[in-house]
Amino acid sequence: MEANDSLRQHANRDKQAVALTSVLAAVFLTTIKLIVGVLTGSLGILAEALHSGLDLAAALVTLFAVRVAGQPADQRHTYGHGKVENLSALFETLLLLGTCAWIIWEAVQRLWFKEVAVEANVWAFAIVIVAIVVDYNRSRLLYRAARKYESQALEADALHFSTDIWSSLVVLGGLALVWLSERLAVSWLAKGDAVAAMGVAGIVIYVSLRLGRRTIAALLDEVPPGLQEAIATAVRVPGVVAVDRVRVRRSGPEAFADVTLQVGRDAGLEHAHDIASQAEAAVQAILPGANVVVHVEPVRTQDENVVDTVRILAARQGLGVHNVSLHDVLGSRSLEMHLEVADNLRLEEAHEQATALEEAVRQALPGVGRIVSHIEPVGQVSTSQRVSPASRRAVEEALAAIPAELGVEFHPHDLQLHRDANGLNVSFHCILAGQVAITDAHALSEQIEQALRRRVGHLGRVVIHVEPGEVAGPGRDKDAHPASETR
Repeated sequence: MEANDSLRQHANRDKQAVALTSVLAAVFLTTIKLIVGVLTGSLGILAEALHSGLDLAAALVTLFAVRVAGQPADQRHTYGHGKVENLSALFETLLLLGTCAWIIWEAVQRLWFKEVAVEANVWAFAIVIVAIVVDYNRSRLLYRAARKYESQALEADALHFSTDIWSSLVVLGGLALVWLSERLAVSWLAKGDAVAAMGVAGIVIYVSLRLGRRTIAALLDEVPPGLQEAIATAVRVPGVVAVDRVRVRRSGPEAFADVTLQVGRDAGLEHAHDIASQAEAAVQAILPGANVVVHVEPVRTQDENVVDTVRILAARQGLGVHNVSLHDVLGSRSLEMHLEVADNLRLEEAHEQATALEEAVRQALPGVGRIVSHIEPVGQVSTSQRVSPASRRAVEEALAAIPAELGVEFHPHDLQLHRDANGLNVSFHCILAGQVAITDAHALSEQIEQALRRRVGHLGRVVIHVEPGEVAGPGRDKDAHPASETR
């Protein structure tokens, strides 16, 4: 954050320095053009002097706008102050259009209604050439800074002053015609100065309308053609089901993007966050440095199965489910599930939770008719008591005898015992061949649990962790290959 602030401050200082250089150049050109225009009586040069005077006003406004736009966002301007640059460009456009109206009016008067003597001397030519050199250098300086910092105010100034070069060339041509009229005694060539002035006005009107169009577009948050489609395509990262909305706006050099994505509602919080982060990076690849907000909306996808749907609905109510199964008997579909609820609830409270979940499932799966919920209490955090050596020995002896009873070697190990209000709780690991189907492994774990309960009384919760491995013979590392827990 500090590094970004330092870069922003450096950019603001650089932009202000460039804008100040433009102001000083405008002061110089306005002064010398005004002096030479008065001495020579050239409407073209006087028009250029007035034009440069307006350039000076525009440059001062630009300097002010750049300083204000560089201020950070605050409580009243949450998107920053960048729009001030757009306002300064609009002001400059209106100023130039007013100037052009006066120049055209005066040129028409000189062409058809009054005579004004114009002196095409060396000073007139010199001042125009100097103006061309100055405008060329400052327009390049402004363009370079505008591209570097994406400043519309500086870009408007650069565009403005680059057209001054062409208008000065037109004036230079008009003075040349006046000079030729004096040398060749062709009086109508002297009208070239007024024609040149109208040429200046035409160029400035064209540039002003272009600048005004871009400024109004920026003030109205108009999106450049193709940008919205490019962003919508870029944010379709893996996991995105659909792009619901893309909005982009600029505030001076700052860009802001607001994107709404639809993802599968079975995506976890971390996965959804990863999707949003990838989408944000994709937008910033198109708009470097943009402030991007990605909103993720969960939706049901076509490949979401019944089990996923039930689990999602249960999770919304803070519940857990397992052993979800769907049966189709004679065209009637019924759903069964084991619902996990807190073990400190009363029956009526647990039944209310089950009823609410069943209703949500019916709305989400209208094709399901009968729903049966098997309510199972899930233990909360409780205080454990020390297990006596006799209890441990009884469990160990039972586990040693069960393989022979079931006819399956499963190598029980990592036995953990603790006692609470529910009785003696047992957890241990066992090993089965990795090729065994998960359904068979689950069925075997249930047989092991039932056999253990028959041999050891007063058991509470029994958790059996099944893991794949070599089952032929003892002596292997019993703590290897952790796998999913199966009950």
